[in-house]
Amino acid sequence: MGRDKAFLKLEGVPLIEHVLRTLRGVFPRTIIVTNNPSAYVAYDAVIVTDAVKKQCPLAGIYSGLLSSTDEYNFVAACDMPFLNPGLITYMTGLVNGYDIVVPVIAGKNVEPLHAIYSKRLLPVIKKQLHGDERKIQAIFKEARVKYVTETEIDRYDPERRSFRNLNTLDEYKEATCLDLECRS
Repeated sequence: MGRDKAFLKLEGVPLIEHVLRTLRGVFPRTIIVTNNPSAYVAYDAVIVTDAVKKQCPLAGIYSGLLSSTDEYNFVAACDMPFLNPGLITYMTGLVNGYDIVVPVIAGKNVEPLHAIYSKRLLPVIKKQLHGDERKIQAIFKEARVKYVTETEIDRYDPERRSFRNLNTLDEYKEATCLDLECRS
């Protein structure tokens, strides 16, 4: 989008605040992984920078897990303002015996930036980051993965807004219009 999406406003509030508000309702601690830490000092969160200088979501997950004191960590992007606390809470109840708990739509569309990751994955992620593969799903083949099905998701978020991220200006405008009930 050409700017830091975290500070785009939705309902007059930066996207990052929507995400943090939801996460604070579920978890006692939050971590923000950013390469611009001074922009986030006003937020009550642990702020860390990438431990590996490869700008990709997998590096962010690695950095967050590395700095976390918790075995399991929910990961979301800063541009996902419609997270559903009920779904996240449900997912936290599924972690036993798994390294990853992740929603999947239509049996194939995995939502890796709305997932729970175990710190046990740190060596696996580190290996991926030092190789050529930077896609999050590359670590799945070496992990015990619990896929959260559409039926489970729909109990909490039937419109599946939780997975909606605002990557483009058009997506941002559409989300803004939905909240303002714009009509074209």
